Formats: sequence, structure tokens, C-alpha cells
Amino acid sequence: MTKQNESLGILLMIITTIVFASQDGLSKYLATEYNVYMVVMIRYWFFATFVISMSSQKTGGIKRVAKTKSPILQIFRSLILVAEMCITILAFTLLGLAETHAIFASYPLIIAMLSGPILGEYVGWRRWLAICVGFIGILIILNPGNGIFSPYALVPLAGAILFALYGLLTRYVGQYDNSSTSFFWTGVVGSIAMTIIGLNYWDPVSKSDWSIMLLLSASGVVGHYLLIKCYEVAEASAVQPFAYLQLIWASMIGIIIFGEQITTNVLIGACIIVGAGLFTLWRERKVS
Repeated sequence: MTKQNESLGILLMIITTIVFASQDGLSKYLATEYNVYMVVMIRYWFFATFVISMSSQKTGGIKRVAKTKSPILQIFRSLILVAEMCITILAFTLLGLAETHAIFASYPLIIAMLSGPILGEYVGWRRWLAICVGFIGILIILNPGNGIFSPYALVPLAGAILFALYGLLTRYVGQYDNSSTSFFWTGVVGSIAMTIIGLNYWDPVSKSDWSIMLLLSASGVVGHYLLIKCYEVAEASAVQPFAYLQLIWASMIGIIIFGEQITTNVLIGACIIVGAGLFTLWRERKVS
């Protein structure tokens, strides 16, 4: 068993958010040059290679890691993540990194909201109040009453809902399978699904963009490896609040690299969502 080290876990989570934010910036660039399905497909090829390589090194090899008590559920949750990735990267091209992440930051609130009906967990009135406040933040970002509401703003919200469902189903299937098994199915099923879809949208990639594509794929592998190590050395409840830093890093990349602008309603809404999410995480840790 790995010795617990909360400080190291927090440091690893901070580094992970920087890697994932950089990955989002690369994804936005490539998705504006090539089809989203093709970009996600290539990412999954590297992801699956990483997962298979890790699994082969474990005791019993791939055969033991791949053994699951709930194959249908594993396939379903993996396909949900595929859909979430495609939708979220599409949102990067439609809205930009800052606004997409501001809305996507609501996924912990959606997890808290759905944890009762899906997992049978108890959600007290304080967390329900935080959920309601968080969704007020979403409404502030969407700004539906100003007469210029864009339906594109619903795209990252759909991504957040899918990611929340993926997280809940991962927790549910964790009752039957270990994390290595779930990780294996996520990479392999996602790679197969995206290959079936993505090959229909293949476009020639320039030499310079291949280097960016490889960097994108490598950042995904490094990010997931760091996340695994993070959860090995520290409890999830201790490091999860620092995951919100990805919103800050991604927004900085959006502003500096892509010339995005953060409107007042997005800034206010994001602060409300993050505040409500942090409160929800704190209550969950206190109650558990």
C-alpha cells in the first residue's frame, strides 16, 4: 500500500490541472483545423496504448485486468465518456476555453444532485442549497434574459452532465471492479468506438500539426498518469478542490493564446459555481 502524503497529492493535482489545461488548448487548436471526431480518435489511440501497456505490467496481465463482473455497464460508461469528450472539445471551438470551463465546472454539483437517485446516497439540505446556488451561477453565465442568448452555451452544460454521469457510473461499477479494470475498459472501448466513427472523418494532417497531435496525445497520457499517482498518495476528498485550478489555467490559455475575453456574467457565474462546488465537496468530506 502506498504511503499517504497529502501535500504531495495536492502538488500532483496542481500539476495535473496544468497538463490538462494545456491539453484543452491543444485540443481547441486542432479541432478548429480538423474534425473533432478525428482529433478525439487519435487521442484515444494513445490512451488505449497507455492503458494496455500499464495493464500488461500488472500481476496476471491484461487478461486479469480486463475481467469484469459488469461488462455492459463498463461499455456504457466508456461510451458516455467518448460522447463527453467530443461535446466538450466542440464547445471549445464554439465558446472558447474560458466560458466552456466556467460552465463545465458545474459537474461536481450535478454529481451531488444525481448521487441520490443513482447511488442511493444521502444529500442533505445544505448540499441541496449549494446545488441550487450553483445552478444560479450557470443561469448567470447563460444569461437567457438578455435577448442574445446563444444555444451554443448549452453544449458545455451537456458535456458536464455526461461527465457527471460517467463519474457516478464509475463509482457504481467500483463496487464490482477495481480502478485498473475500469481504466482498461475506458481506454479500449473508447478507442474502438472512436475508430469506428473517426475514420469516416479522416483528413490529411500537416507535418507541423502531427507534432501538435503527438503532444496532445502525450499530454493526455501524462495527465492520467499523474492523476493516478495523485489518488495513490492522497484521498480524493483532500485533493479534489484543487481540480478547479484547471478553470483558471484554461482561462489564461484562452485569453493569452486565443485572445478570448471573459465577460462579467461569466466571471460572476464561474465564481458562484466554484464556490458552491467547493462547499459541496467540503460537506461531503465532513459527512463521510
